[in-house]
Amino acid sequence: MAGSAVTADRGDLAEGALLVVGDVVTDVVARHRGPLAAGTDTVAAVRTVPGGAGANVACWAVYDGCAEVRLLGRVGVDSAAWHERELAASGVRPLLVTDPQAPTGTVICLVDTGASAERTFLTDSGASLRLAPGDWSPALLDGVARLHLSGYLFFSEPSRALVSVVLESTRARGVPVSLDPASAGFLTELGVDRFLELCAGVDVLLPSRDEACLLTGLPDPADAAAKLSRLFPLVVAKLGSDGALVARSGSVRARVPALPATPRDTTGAGDAFTGAFLAALLAGAEPEEAATAGCAAGAKAVERVGGRPPAGSRRLHEGETRVH
Repeated sequence: MAGSAVTADRGDLAEGALLVVGDVVTDVVARHRGPLAAGTDTVAAVRTVPGGAGANVACWAVYDGCAEVRLLGRVGVDSAAWHERELAASGVRPLLVTDPQAPTGTVICLVDTGASAERTFLTDSGASLRLAPGDWSPALLDGVARLHLSGYLFFSEPSRALVSVVLESTRARGVPVSLDPASAGFLTELGVDRFLELCAGVDVLLPSRDEACLLTGLPDPADAAAKLSRLFPLVVAKLGSDGALVARSGSVRARVPALPATPRDTTGAGDAFTGAFLAALLAGAEPEEAATAGCAAGAKAVERVGGRPPAGSRRLHEGETRVH
């Protein structure tokens, strides 16, 4: 439906769903080795895959066993049908708004295939940051046990206004909210104080090492996580190959180790952590246990190209029977 939110039939939705509100983009992943050769060719393996931090989180939550995950996002006419099919194939219920003016966002992911598999993003957010209050309805929270916000929503005026409306709705319903800040570069442009002001009411903050340090001005991620946990009830700092920190009430309560992995592409590793973490929380896990599940998903993610898991639930891939 152009320019307006798709309202799902909620009569058949189970209680306890995860609703993700965030970005859906097309990733063009170029895997190269060593420095880029300026002014000439650099040999690379190039793939086009579905992505977006919000969409990736939703898919990983399904993969890690979350029984029902819905995603509200905005895409262009150019690839709306493809993105909807890809999300549905991963078990996510897409609630996509089709933008009649802007194309789907595109991210060029330059991935060095050396030992670190480090990546650099070139981002054209397109329709994803045009998600706006008119795309929201409080009815989207029917049957929702937890809502997750992609931090990319904070980096345009329409989607910031949407965040405000969403947080008002979740407060009225008593639905807990988690947030991944998404990008240290965009945070710098927005300003730390402005970001923290907009985050008021968030229950769980899931920053990366760089984001936690930027938000606090502290160089040590443990100190940064502890400080942030005075502002948010629960902070889980994602440290990549160093695992994760769980902080509450001004102190670090747990240090969760990373699992060994051979990186191919680190794109979406933080999204994988977040999706698995939220799936575990919804299943009743304590934050420390949920962070362990997050680290396992992050290790699996870096061994794949692109930001999504294999289609379907991990339980199905492991030969288990999924119960709805």
